[in-house]
Amino acid sequence: MAQKFVPRSADRCEKSVTKFISMLGSVEKLLIVSGAGISTESGIQDYRSKDVGLYTTTTHKPIYYQDFMKSKSCRQRYWSHSFLKWPRLYHAAPNINHHLLAEWETSDRFLWLITQNVDGLHVKAGSKKVTELHGNARYVKCTDCDYTESRQTFQEKLDRVNPGFADQFVIPGYIPTDGNIHLPLETEKNFNIPGCPCCGGIMLTAVTLFGDKIPNYKLEHSQQKVKECDGILTLGTSLEVYSGYQYVLQANQQKKPIFIVNIGSTRADGIATMKLDYKISDVLREM
Repeated sequence: MAQKFVPRSADRCEKSVTKFISMLGSVEKLLIVSGAGISTESGIQDYRSKDVGLYTTTTHKPIYYQDFMKSKSCRQRYWSHSFLKWPRLYHAAPNINHHLLAEWETSDRFLWLITQNVDGLHVKAGSKKVTELHGNARYVKCTDCDYTESRQTFQEKLDRVNPGFADQFVIPGYIPTDGNIHLPLETEKNFNIPGCPCCGGIMLTAVTLFGDKIPNYKLEHSQQKVKECDGILTLGTSLEVYSGYQYVLQANQQKKPIFIVNIGSTRADGIATMKLDYKISDVLREM
């Protein structure tokens, strides 16, 4: 199951890997930007990879923040689907990529890690020098006050107010993903969502949905890290979302080398110093 969502990579060229590692070795302060591709080896589906990505294999459409806030039916759709797919993320374990990056923190060459992922696996692996740009789906927050609780605690609350819901739609032993959850509209409308225990407000996973804004302190901190670094390494991201791509653009404007490891094309291929189209773990193991 862990390899199900890993896309097919290009044939490996040892000379290219050796050259990549050698060039990267000249960077004294390295900033890393990670994306969904770093977690596919943990059994978590990415978005745009050919033949395996969520957006390339399904008609899945993301829910926008404005719709979530103004529409009860939209919130019911969000949480009914989240309820069914949460066990996959809850049980997902960091893979070799997450563990290696956590170990890299002990090196003076490691500056910082910016991740676009919300799976929390970098932190779970022990990373501390990390900015979770889009938040962490292992927590739930109130949109009106500062109340926060674990996603698992909220899952138990959802289970209590929707008894037997999972039994109706999940095959025993099978944990669904975004793309293969298909609920009748009437079922979604009958899904109950607890409010904030402090103020009764709307509860949302502690992530930045499309249409919402990333907190300024995260943006400014990440921009500062680009200024401090001598080079940038992107891992498992197509950089299609501007929130991550902007830091690669900033590095390019500051004439800093850009290294990419990603299966498939990226938005920054044209400005990359060097790129490898290989599985991330096959490269990181040798660095």
